[in-house]
Amino acid sequence: MLGPVILAASRSDRMRRFVSAAPGTKQVVARFIAGENVDQVVPVVEDAVARGLEVTLDVVGEDITTREQAAAARDAYLELVERLAGLGFGPRVEMSVKLSMFGQSLDGGHELALANVRPVVEAAAAIGTTVTLDAEDHTTLDSMFAIHEELRKDFPDTGCVIQAYLFRTEQDARRLAADGSRVRLVKGAYKEPASVAVQDRAEIDKAYVRILRILMEGEGYPMIGSHDPRLIAIGQELARGAGRKLDEYEFQMLYGIRGDEQLRLAAEGHRMRVYTAYGTDWYGYFMRRLAEKPANLLFFLRSMITKN
Repeated sequence: MLGPVILAASRSDRMRRFVSAAPGTKQVVARFIAGENVDQVVPVVEDAVARGLEVTLDVVGEDITTREQAAAARDAYLELVERLAGLGFGPRVEMSVKLSMFGQSLDGGHELALANVRPVVEAAAAIGTTVTLDAEDHTTLDSMFAIHEELRKDFPDTGCVIQAYLFRTEQDARRLAADGSRVRLVKGAYKEPASVAVQDRAEIDKAYVRILRILMEGEGYPMIGSHDPRLIAIGQELARGAGRKLDEYEFQMLYGIRGDEQLRLAAEGHRMRVYTAYGTDWYGYFMRRLAEKPANLLFFLRSMITKN
């Protein structure tokens, strides 16, 4: 019941100020955010790769209001690519981007977001890696998929994300699976109305399995974005049933969540990629992590109480 409330709070400037100032916030944010800048996140990436993990990096920040901010977001990713170039990790370290950060919601936002994200995708390809376009709320998806399709004309490894709780997603999955895309499947972490999204958690899980089956039986590269042990086991079964080798799909989990399970899957030979966010504009990302799992919220509240 608290999930929708927290998601609504993620858009509130008043709650942003309160949470940012609360005792204990910094401690909990550090659990999910790997650092504030490139210098701080590079050692995290190096440690993850040394332990057999792969990484996708997200420079946090979504609610931009000017073209200058969108350009700054582009430049932040280009700085990241420049640092990754010297590490030589290739596809083991990729990037995830939210098109809202590149100006998608501004006037002329579709063209602006495409113009800003293209040089990042080009730069990533030049160092042997790629970019995945994150899914946001349902009103942004037609634009995201159109940009994804356009980028794949020159950079076919460009990935995208689909969300199991949306009614549209099974159709999207069939199209993307047939097209050979890299597709990350997640449950969904935005507050969506009942007119476009399943609201019941059990039904969302069922939708996730149906959609994952479509991806596994298709021609693309499925990326299983889940921390749920049951869904992870089902994903392994579906991969075996589809005759997929261990390098023909991957698991993805968030930095700071189920670290032991991440290492276990990697030790078994699975590709295990850690979604690693960094930056100073962490609020929206952080609040969605609290909304996804009650234990995260309890951890936050307990930290606040301990500090008082």
